[in-house]
Amino acid sequence: MKIAISATGNDLCSTLDARFGRTSQFIIYDLDNDSYISVDNEQNLTSAQGAGIQSAQTIIKAEAEAVITGNVGPNAFRTLTAGNVDIYLGTGLTVQEAIDKFKNGTLQKASGNNVEGHWM
Repeated sequence: MKIAISATGNDLCSTLDARFGRTSQFIIYDLDNDSYISVDNEQNLTSAQGAGIQSAQTIIKAEAEAVITGNVGPNAFRTLTAGNVDIYLGTGLTVQEAIDKFKNGTLQKASGNNVEGHWM
């Protein structure tokens, strides 16, 4: 199973980014073999609109089954849900800590968006 984590950098020591659509990086972590890749999300940092949808499509294309982020807007939530991607919320964590909490089942699963669109 692959999970995607919004991150401020490109490794497991990076901080979990509170932004989903406008995060600079996604860490795609493969739970089956404990490996990861970093996916650049720079194209959405200055996007006038649609950053959440485009970022969600990146996650779906990477075949992640879950995403961990700080906040998710309504369009990203709908796109991820339609792509069968579960959304988990966390704050103040490193990417590694977020992965550990996911493995332990202690992250809050989102039941809807927790911010409005165009949140930065």
